[in-house]
Amino acid sequence: MDFAAARKHMVDSQVRPNDVTDIDLQLAMESLPREKFVPSNRKSLAYAELGIELFPGRWLLQARDFSKLIHAAGIRKGDLVLDVGCGYGYSSAVIARLAGMVVALEEDEAIAGDAEKRIAALGIDNAVTVDGPLTDGMTNQGPYDVITIANGGIAERPVKLLDQLKTGGRLVAIWVNGGIGRATVYTKSAEAIGDRFVFEAQPPGILPGFKPAPAFTF
Repeated sequence: MDFAAARKHMVDSQVRPNDVTDIDLQLAMESLPREKFVPSNRKSLAYAELGIELFPGRWLLQARDFSKLIHAAGIRKGDLVLDVGCGYGYSSAVIARLAGMVVALEEDEAIAGDAEKRIAALGIDNAVTVDGPLTDGMTNQGPYDVITIANGGIAERPVKLLDQLKTGGRLVAIWVNGGIGRATVYTKSAEAIGDRFVFEAQPPGILPGFKPAPAFTF
């Protein structure tokens, strides 16, 4: 399979036509080998227009949804970004091309180590991988300009993560309610957290810790 041609086609057909006008983001997705961040038996699906399960509870979002979500975050060159639930590191690798520094968070220590190796193999030196509960974030590295939740949806408000934003900071995630996914930008002001709907999306699943609490029944 010609992965370079597949990357270009992915950007031309799934990214550019969907209002993703950030040239740096387009170039990052066109140059980074997405196939190196999926299980070996799914490399042929890396550029398909679908979400790919990496391991239980973590997915690689289809390029359209991922690119629109990252574009909505408005990441700038000097930003410190927390990438929550980074999977094998693709989202963090892309963000590293846009930001000053990325903290890539995963729950499992072995998977976090795997992500670190995959990112380092591409010569990316402005991303650090850490392990810990996704819902807790990583307070000792923040506060953050941007927090991304880009490898699955959420169905609970990320309260602890929102607390780790700088004033003016943004958190982007796909909020799922009643089976409907809405990509949302949360922005922290001095007084409160505001939220803005960006586009409809359907993530393949909900990230661990962000599933809705069971409803009480008699």
